[in-house]
Amino acid sequence: MTGTLQNHARKYQVAIDTLSFRYHMLQGQHTDIKERCEDGVVVYGLYIEGARWDSDMHLVQESRSGEIHTVVPPIHMVPSVNHKPPPNEYQCPVYKTSVRAGILSTTGLSTNFVVAVELPTTEDPIHWVLGGTAMLLNLDN
Repeated sequence: MTGTLQNHARKYQVAIDTLSFRYHMLQGQHTDIKERCEDGVVVYGLYIEGARWDSDMHLVQESRSGEIHTVVPPIHMVPSVNHKPPPNEYQCPVYKTSVRAGILSTTGLSTNFVVAVELPTTEDPIHWVLGGTAMLLNLDN
């Protein structure tokens, strides 16, 4: 992720400390992607816990009965100068494992925390916070 921001900063001659990511949930599967992105990077293989991604409505929704984890579609992470996350979107934390805990680093963040991805929602974002909704890089099984 840092490398993507560094490349973007060099390409557009902007200060790296002004860059952060905007997130776009893509339609379909990662195998549907046939071309490189002009900017940013596409990530895939993440899971969401405590909710599901509704590709038809293009927003986060309640999990279906019996679903614990669902696959998230590819996410286009686009570097953006002075980006401020929309207050009406859920800042979904991404963790390396479902433990959601790690050793606190000198920055005060857990070593298990990766990033917060902006997810569109019709609910108040606090709804997803209280439900413990998060994305995971790895499942326990």
